[in-house]
Amino acid sequence: MGVQIRELVDWVRRRKIFALLLVLITLSAGIMIGTVVSGRVQATHGQGPNGAAPLSVPDPVQLSGTFSGIATKLAPAVVNINTTSLVQAPRGKKRRGGDGDDDDDQNQDNDNLDDFFHHFFNGQPDKGPNAAPEAERSLGSGVVVDEKGYILTNNHVVDGASKIQVALAGDQTSYNAKIIGVDKETDLAVIKIDAGRSLATAKLGNSDGTQVGDWVLAFGSPFGLSATVTAGIISAKDRNNISGQQFEPFIQTDAAINPGNSGGPLVNMAGEVIGINTAIYTGSRGFEGVGFALPSNTAISVYNDLVTKGKVTRGSIGIVFQEDHGNNAIMLKELGAPYGIQVEAVTAGSPAENAGILPGDVISDLNGRPIHVGNDLVNPVAGTPIGNKVHLRYYRNGKPDETDVTVADRTKIFPKQAGGDTEPNGSEEAAPARFGMHTEDLTPELERKLGIPKLAGGIIVMDVEAGSFGEDIGFTRGDVITEVNRVPVTNSLDYRKEIAKLKAGQDVLFRVVRRTDSDQVLTVYLAGAVPSEQ
Repeated sequence: MGVQIRELVDWVRRRKIFALLLVLITLSAGIMIGTVVSGRVQATHGQGPNGAAPLSVPDPVQLSGTFSGIATKLAPAVVNINTTSLVQAPRGKKRRGGDGDDDDDQNQDNDNLDDFFHHFFNGQPDKGPNAAPEAERSLGSGVVVDEKGYILTNNHVVDGASKIQVALAGDQTSYNAKIIGVDKETDLAVIKIDAGRSLATAKLGNSDGTQVGDWVLAFGSPFGLSATVTAGIISAKDRNNISGQQFEPFIQTDAAINPGNSGGPLVNMAGEVIGINTAIYTGSRGFEGVGFALPSNTAISVYNDLVTKGKVTRGSIGIVFQEDHGNNAIMLKELGAPYGIQVEAVTAGSPAENAGILPGDVISDLNGRPIHVGNDLVNPVAGTPIGNKVHLRYYRNGKPDETDVTVADRTKIFPKQAGGDTEPNGSEEAAPARFGMHTEDLTPELERKLGIPKLAGGIIVMDVEAGSFGEDIGFTRGDVITEVNRVPVTNSLDYRKEIAKLKAGQDVLFRVVRRTDSDQVLTVYLAGAVPSEQ
């Protein structure tokens, strides 16, 4: 009996273990099935009608921020420059009396009206010697270097411009700029705007510290695309004979520089301006990997002269040489000089003549520094204050000698080469007509010829000067002004009285009657802020 009981107990124990194992297996299977089904359901819900899973925006990845940091910091100091130049476009129509006859004033007035209606009703004027100038516009760049609105740019950006407008980064307003001074020999210019607030400025660096291979960024407005930044390296230094000017120890870069980049800054990885973008080598007028910037050290020197004296004063000792063969190795060997520049001519009465320098001498050292290329001699002399002396070491007939030479004003030694290069372009000229619009009283005869309804007087616009405020806000020949700031004007006296009340920066609204090419008569309103130079 005891044996049977033990067998029964063992059987029960075995059944419990088996049941427990069965329960565990069942639970595991349930968990696995639930996971698979859940995944299938999620996948089904995450798919579109065509089975594609939607994409999600990942968290931003922080890459190297060196370039973007410099761009963010410097961009507010880089400006877009829009210039307008007047280009003579001759008109060939001959006026009566043009063969020497003296017409009376009435006939001259009739001739003016004939010319006016010929232009107004017959499209573009003929070309000839008496045509009015046409506007030619171009774009460039610049960099603000003083919070008061002083801007460095290229001379060729503003050369000959009748109007210079500057747009700041993030600012939709265009500011009229005036020329402080230009220097054609380095192709630099300083202009100024009055923005009514302190402006963001760029920090200028020392270009002597740059090395070939250094990373640089070029800022500007290529093809009018403002706030453009390109990257590259310094490809070479002290490039000469690029633009035909004497003072051009250019920095060469492969950062993309295109038309419109002129005047913009070339910046190092410290965020400092180390050059002013000036020129490119190209066969297509576009970027081909070779651009040139004037070093910041040269730009700083020119800027300081222009803002303090209005012109650049350079020193000279009165010698002439040619870079291409003045340091020929075989020639120097035959002349008994280890290195240097051979003097080809000495200007009469110059400091060099007074110090005994003769044609054929080889100048080897200036103030103890060796001379291997022309700029080793020209640039230090040009930067020496007038009246100071420089020490020259030279070779004559194979024998070394030394002398001190007093530096003189280059414009007095070479007046044809340097004279008149630094004067602002017409900045003191007054506009011949207010807002650039030539007007006359509207007469019944003019009303009839224009084909407009009879008006209670008004002022007809006979001509609009290219690049003027009148052209900017939309005036054209033949417009009839009937109101100025809601005040009716019936004759020239009324018009001049209302125009005289306007101050710089004040808004002005003109009510204008205009006949279109399709013979419609429109009433339009033209408005703008009165520019300060008018």
